[in-house]
Amino acid sequence: MDIPKKKAILIWDGECALCRKGIEWVEKQKKTKAILPVPYQEVPSPLMTPLLTRQYQRSVQLILPAGRMLSGGGAVLGVLSILGWKKSYTIISLLPLSFIVEIVYRLISRNRWIIAKTLIER
Repeated sequence: MDIPKKKAILIWDGECALCRKGIEWVEKQKKTKAILPVPYQEVPSPLMTPLLTRQYQRSVQLILPAGRMLSGGGAVLGVLSILGWKKSYTIISLLPLSFIVEIVYRLISRNRWIIAKTLIER
């Protein structure tokens, strides 16, 4: 997999319908070229380890061009920032809102299969 150095890499669960909808939304945004979405199932070994697989199964990961990795709610906020939603990012990143974002992310992530069946796969 050849990854451009100036792109953020968004690693997501390619088998999750809810995740797929989120990626479709990201791809519709104007600044999409700044983010490369990659299903974790397509990340080759040796880059993918069993530990990373478990991590990617639990939450979306955003690897910034400088190498910093954001996970879960932090990754979602990072995507908003990259896509130009600076005001939303700035407000939501403040405590206690960022803490609430992480809690909501975890709730959605743990129940994503049910949410997808209910809202998407009717």
